[in-house]
Amino acid sequence: MRMRSLAVAALASAAMFAVGCEEAEKAVNKGGDTPCSEFVEQDADKKRTTVTKFLEQERSGQEAPDDRMVDAAIASIELMCTAQANPDTPIRKADLTGIFVPK
Repeated sequence: MRMRSLAVAALASAAMFAVGCEEAEKAVNKGGDTPCSEFVEQDADKKRTTVTKFLEQERSGQEAPDDRMVDAAIASIELMCTAQANPDTPIRKADLTGIFVPK
């Protein structure tokens, strides 16, 4: 019985840790202030977290962005960020002019 209780407690702790890590990542993630150089190095999950937070920052007070909006934004930001003259440009400022003129 004691082993079963310990196993349940361990599983509960692991689940809380996993959820806590995701929330902690979102809390420390810079969203739209993430530099392009950092964004292009992120894995797919981290890019999704970054872009979701960025869109939430831009759309404050509105409903959360849906998956299609996030996917489209990721593709657009990846395209703009890989071509920016200044790799430290925040993703919120990555645009066509930044390809030719460092921001």
